[in-house]
Amino acid sequence: MASWSVNRLNLRYLIRKFKESNVVQKRQLNLHEHHSLKMLQLAGVPVPKFAVVNSKNEAAAKVKKLDITELVIKAQVLSGGRGKGTFKGGLKGGVRLVNSPEEAEIIAGQMIGDYLVTAQTGSKGLLCNNVLITERKHIVKEYYLAITMERKFGGPVVIFSNQGGVDIETLSKNSPHAISYVPVDIVKGMTKPLAESIADEIGLPKQKSKVVDIIQKLYDVFIQKDAILIEVNPFAQDKEGNLWCIDAKLKFDDYAEFRQKILHSLRDLSQEDKREIEATKFGLTFIAMEGSIGCLVNGAGLAMATMDILKYHGGLPANFLDVGGGANVNQVKEAFRIITADPNVMVVFVNIFGGIMRCDIIAEGIISAVEELKLNIPIICRLQGTNVDEARLLMGSSKIKILPVSDLEEASRLAVKLSQIMTFASTSNIHVTFEMPL
Repeated sequence: MASWSVNRLNLRYLIRKFKESNVVQKRQLNLHEHHSLKMLQLAGVPVPKFAVVNSKNEAAAKVKKLDITELVIKAQVLSGGRGKGTFKGGLKGGVRLVNSPEEAEIIAGQMIGDYLVTAQTGSKGLLCNNVLITERKHIVKEYYLAITMERKFGGPVVIFSNQGGVDIETLSKNSPHAISYVPVDIVKGMTKPLAESIADEIGLPKQKSKVVDIIQKLYDVFIQKDAILIEVNPFAQDKEGNLWCIDAKLKFDDYAEFRQKILHSLRDLSQEDKREIEATKFGLTFIAMEGSIGCLVNGAGLAMATMDILKYHGGLPANFLDVGGGANVNQVKEAFRIITADPNVMVVFVNIFGGIMRCDIIAEGIISAVEELKLNIPIICRLQGTNVDEARLLMGSSKIKILPVSDLEEASRLAVKLSQIMTFASTSNIHVTFEMPL
């Protein structure tokens, strides 16, 4: 349980595991590092001097204004592993050490406007619109400090370790004893005695009062901003004995947007897949993946089962798209439009169990989508449940290009086989016209 609790802290880990195991990604506001540092700074939490640079020309001037020479430049993209990433322009590393305004200007100019490719972005990378320039601190000891919501504890929990600055998932796996958890009573809040007990365990006796103050201020931000995560890694001590929040990651509850409108206005849509943004407008849940089989399902459980069986038979899903239990014809049509906008999609696999969702509604949406979008790729459709006979009648009388298959095993095998055929034809520049048999 300890490992799972820590793993939930890190969005980077969640995204990676989702792509590996098809876990549904929960939508939560994720802000750039410079927004997080600014928020902590305003709360009185000690952070290094920093500035945000939007262009090459700004870099030297802002560095001179900071009046420091030892600097760290960080590409502002919403991905982990930035330091090991590579820009498409050739620059190695999204986190660089520099020692002069002139060097800062050069490095910032190479980062801004280019795409940073990391282990988590895929080959497309993410656009770097600006960079964060921070003061470089000479650290003698690093710690890990985080506050998150945890179901196991029934509310907030403070998670900390005296082994910070490392991959926390690796630490939780290899040294789970090095990580401590302290639940917080949501009614009482972060009382001074509780903060003192945490400070004692962290192990900074000479700075105990400062640690207590930082923990209480972090918790205040956590509650006031409807955060679901405040992660400081590393929480560090420099050679003068001062404490610093060197790197901060904050995530916020999407359901609290009505209370945090200014905060949510900071969302950077350039860091998100446009199809995912478009899907939310129509009440659809869409996650882009890298396969060739477009999936349209209803319900997260059925979606994961669908992707599992496709992978079992050797196929790769191109997406996770859940139309939910109350979709209308227009939503189904929009779902098809979003799925087929991906040029890698060679086949669409519709797998619907009509409980609350009526199969005839799905059928009407499919027919409308095929006719309007003039689709010329195979569509395998497995419908079961409410109004399934009406749905089959609609599709049968429409003469559109759909292969109805009632058995899931057979349907998934057919989807994989057709995707392989269509992919081969595409890569071989062979034009294939998909037509229904007479």
